[in-house]
Amino acid sequence: MVSGTITPSPSFNAETAAEKLRKAMKGMGTDEKTIIDVLTNCSNAQRQEIKLQFKTMFGKDLISDLKSELRGNLEDITLALMERTDVFDAKELKDAMKGAGTDESVLIEILCSRTPEEIAQIKKTYKEKCKSNLEKDVMSETSGHFRRLLVSLLQANRDTGTAVDADLARKEASDLYEAGVAHWGTDESVFNKVMASRNYAQLRATFQAYKELAGHDMIKAIEKEMSGDVESGFKAIVKVVMDTPGYFAERLQKSMKGAGTKDSQLIRVLVSRSEIDLADVKEAFARDYKKPLAQWIKGDTSGDYKKMCLAIIKESA
Repeated sequence: MVSGTITPSPSFNAETAAEKLRKAMKGMGTDEKTIIDVLTNCSNAQRQEIKLQFKTMFGKDLISDLKSELRGNLEDITLALMERTDVFDAKELKDAMKGAGTDESVLIEILCSRTPEEIAQIKKTYKEKCKSNLEKDVMSETSGHFRRLLVSLLQANRDTGTAVDADLARKEASDLYEAGVAHWGTDESVFNKVMASRNYAQLRATFQAYKELAGHDMIKAIEKEMSGDVESGFKAIVKVVMDTPGYFAERLQKSMKGAGTKDSQLIRVLVSRSEIDLADVKEAFARDYKKPLAQWIKGDTSGDYKKMCLAIIKESA
């Protein structure tokens, strides 16, 4: 059973939470510890209640107050926690395509990992909040087979069932083999059709049938046959299908690996998975990188930002 690190507080009281936050930001100085405690011990839905209650009680906007009191990465992660999840994803996609150049890794992470229901809601929210059409923006910022993959995913039309057709799995494994290794050049459209439309259980059966047929796994096949963003996109789908916590553990590790920390990536994964499967991501991280996630965070972040990250994963500072 997948599990997050943040769950709804059974003793939640929006009025009490709003009062605590007001007190933490009133007068000289800011009580960051209280802000961290309040926001990481209730669910996203409960935080939305706090926002409403805060404005009702004090006639002030909680987000504006947080912005005026916090700085840097602590401000960024706090504001991320305060956004509805679909709003946060929509804004992350917009930011990834803003200005010169596009951060394709953000498009891949979000669009290759969210459920059809989540993608449908993100599209709607994107139109409302960003005053633009997500599919059109993605098409204008990407090209070729990578664009086709993202457009396919944006239809939010993947089968969400769990039924497995063994004959179909063998047939589509053969189709993928013929379109890749056995083909002069690669017919990415075959990969696109299978990867963007089948349910996860069906895809796992197809990937297993492919391994038996080809003698290597689907990741190896994609690495052999593709390059660039389309390779990254298809590999992300395979990883999410086979081991979703492992995929996000890898995203966290990459955000902290080497010189400097990719804080926007670290924040996005911690916040977006906090109520879904972050407890499982922590386990996958320790399994794959032989060191607890908390230890990596402690080595790559500092101050109250570090405390907030650790509070989200439910580890002590």
